[in-house]
Amino acid sequence: MSKPVLLLGAGGHAAVLIDMLRQLNHHIIGLVAREEPAAKPGFAGIPFYASDDDVLAFNKSEVLLVNALGSLPGQNGRSTLQRRFQQAGYQFMTIVSPHSMVSEYAQLAEGVQVMPGAVINAHSSISEGSIINSGAIIEHDCKIGPYNHIAPGAVLSGGVATGHHVHVGTGANIIQSITIGNNVMISAGSTVVKSLPDNSRHYVARPYIC
Repeated sequence: MSKPVLLLGAGGHAAVLIDMLRQLNHHIIGLVAREEPAAKPGFAGIPFYASDDDVLAFNKSEVLLVNALGSLPGQNGRSTLQRRFQQAGYQFMTIVSPHSMVSEYAQLAEGVQVMPGAVINAHSSISEGSIINSGAIIEHDCKIGPYNHIAPGAVLSGGVATGHHVHVGTGANIIQSITIGNNVMISAGSTVVKSLPDNSRHYVARPYIC
């Protein structure tokens, strides 16, 4: 029997995770956030805790944490939160939607979240704390770095490698064998046809033509 789960965060991303966790028959014992969640059906009946310190009241060997903070370009709140509680001995749950497709030959690290409709193909690896959002496609042999956000509908062709804290915007495309540095933001709808250095920003480019 799996351990009960405690969500850190109570916004829109948390709502989707709650839906996924219930589909997977996990027991949710609480939400931790600075503000109470909106009065929506998905949050009903879940106990609310107002401080991160409330997490420490739960035995680290008897509960799994879920990083329910969303991810936006240039914001590292997800990694700060996750590393804080990992250092305190807590473990973060890796969540895979039953409506996604993940190859048995793919590797998912601690705290990875794979949302509905996402595809992760063979021999790809997803590092700690990354989100593969709804409908995103990670093709074969990709290496996704820690705390990436691959936004809805983004497509990474085979052999793409990314650094840490990379944001690939909604509907963006990255062609095969591209390397993306650390702290890179790729805008929604853009097409990346060459490797990008650390701390760069990439906006809409002309589509790649074979």
